[in-house]
Amino acid sequence: MRIGITCYPTYGGSGALATELALALGRRGHEVHVISYASPFRLRSFAEHVFFHEVDLSGTYPLLEYFPYSLALAVKQHEVALREGLEVLHVHYAVPHATAAFLAREMLQPDHDLKVVTTLHGTDITLVGQEKSFFTVTKFAIERSDAVTAVSRYLREETYAAFGCTDCGIEVIPNFVNLAEYHPPRDEGCRSALGPPGAKVVMHISNFRQVKRVPDVVQVFARLRKAMPAVLVFVGDGPERPAAEELVRQLGLTGDVRFLGKVDVVSDLLRCADLFLLPSASESFGLAALEAMACGVPVVASNVGGLPEVVEHGVTGALVDVGDLDEMSRQAVALLGNPDRLRATRQAAVRSAEKFSADRVVPMYEALYRRVLTA
Repeated sequence: MRIGITCYPTYGGSGALATELALALGRRGHEVHVISYASPFRLRSFAEHVFFHEVDLSGTYPLLEYFPYSLALAVKQHEVALREGLEVLHVHYAVPHATAAFLAREMLQPDHDLKVVTTLHGTDITLVGQEKSFFTVTKFAIERSDAVTAVSRYLREETYAAFGCTDCGIEVIPNFVNLAEYHPPRDEGCRSALGPPGAKVVMHISNFRQVKRVPDVVQVFARLRKAMPAVLVFVGDGPERPAAEELVRQLGLTGDVRFLGKVDVVSDLLRCADLFLLPSASESFGLAALEAMACGVPVVASNVGGLPEVVEHGVTGALVDVGDLDEMSRQAVALLGNPDRLRATRQAAVRSAEKFSADRVVPMYEALYRRVLTA
């Protein structure tokens, strides 16, 4: 098949999933064209059958205060679909990607029948889509797509409740992980570079938005650090990083906390961790948690959104109420302080992650594409 994929290229779950899907489809022999305003952060180098097309943002519009990205994206989607003979355009995030895809599809009619598949990832529904100014266009984009998927059962039900489009027929296709890249450690790897011998390595990876509650990570680690030698490793960047850095300084933890910034390949770092902390206020799925589990890292996270569909409390980690830092700290200390339990939880995390392997999930997308093409 000839498939177009549009996503945000920035550090985050939707862009990561979309790019990994493009790469997986390419490995399975499909021709994939990624369309965005910049190369996605996980599209690191040449990949067979995968091509990148950059949306032109160089134009000037003297009568408009802001550049009309949605229109520029629709033009590029139309151009690529026509030139490359795309059969399916798979857009990740409802606004503006699905609305742009609708315009591109209409411009191609009646000579080119392009099918549009929309995948909902979370804040496009729970935050952006429910803004009054975006509500109607988000609902329109969902209802006019040829197929719609959500990354968790939680997100599907949220979409139904928020938009009332019970006839949308949203299919749940979960996020997935490439087990060839995300796997348990085979040696000590980078542990010595992250902390002293004997210290537990605690990790958090995100785009440092407010919803991730990054200062909570610091507070939980401060409590844990009183119980045992440990280091905290932050991977990623975003608006909440300065506040986290300042809190680290105030709590006297500077020597025990590392801020690594954005890292394209996080699997090697995850293999060095003993625990992954994710105290988010909301998560539609929790791709970072899944990738940690695939590397044999237990997860202590908030009991919210789609996370219970990924993390099994007491088996692959622990789930606690949002903002309950004392309980999150207690769970972390209890797990890291018990070598036998930690070992068993690591093994359970790996087994659980296998249910979300690319080999199991990517064929679900292929089957969906075939259904819309034959409908």
